[in-house]
Amino acid sequence: MQKPKVIIFSGYGLNCEEETKVAFERAGAKADIVHINDIVDGLISLKAYKILAMPGGFSYGDDTGSGKAYAHKIKNHFAQEIENFFSADKLGIGICNGFQILTNTGLLPGALTYNDSARYIVRWVDVEVRGESPWLRGVQHAMLPIAHGEGKFVADAETLAYLEKNHAIAFTYIKGEICEHENLPANPNGSVKNIAGVLARNGRILGMMPHPERAQFFTQLPHWPYLKEQSSRNKKRIPTDGPGLKLFKNAVSYFK
Repeated sequence: MQKPKVIIFSGYGLNCEEETKVAFERAGAKADIVHINDIVDGLISLKAYKILAMPGGFSYGDDTGSGKAYAHKIKNHFAQEIENFFSADKLGIGICNGFQILTNTGLLPGALTYNDSARYIVRWVDVEVRGESPWLRGVQHAMLPIAHGEGKFVADAETLAYLEKNHAIAFTYIKGEICEHENLPANPNGSVKNIAGVLARNGRILGMMPHPERAQFFTQLPHWPYLKEQSSRNKKRIPTDGPGLKLFKNAVSYFK
């Protein structure tokens, strides 16, 4: 069976494209890293792809606000092409800065603003799946890393009601294993209703602040030596995959 093709955007400060490519290819896809200018210049067409990934990073140095300048480049140069892409039965994901970009294009609801702490936060979080999406099948909760300064999700009352009604809140932050062990707050940034990710287009587009590509290997987990010892003592198989890989596998499975 032919592998679904993934286009992973790059350029102007996006810097998580390589690990995102590794995650998709470990999941069984064929992934291409493409500079946004190659799409603007017509050298690459979105029509050739089934999945669109907007990875994390610091596009345009966050100088005009996270994701805003990159989103304007998309809207100014190929808004119709990206609209046509998602009008078909295709998938998209925006991770961290990619999430910020997709909200600024209007492809995802709500917005991301500065963390309540006014600081850049790097830590692990526990999230619970709330939404219905091809990306989230078989996932109930996960421990994933975050790294952002503008990760606070905000939305007006009408948008929040829409998200609730349409099962479009992908994840919420919860007080799980990492919070209890490190005595950390469940919600790291002040997001309204503890929202860590949202959905659009009947769940086909996922935006999330945590980085699943940075939790695709078991040994990326912060407490993997402890988990390895537990598995060894209980004579259980030591896993190789981390919780983040499941999302990428789900996306690939959607096209099988």
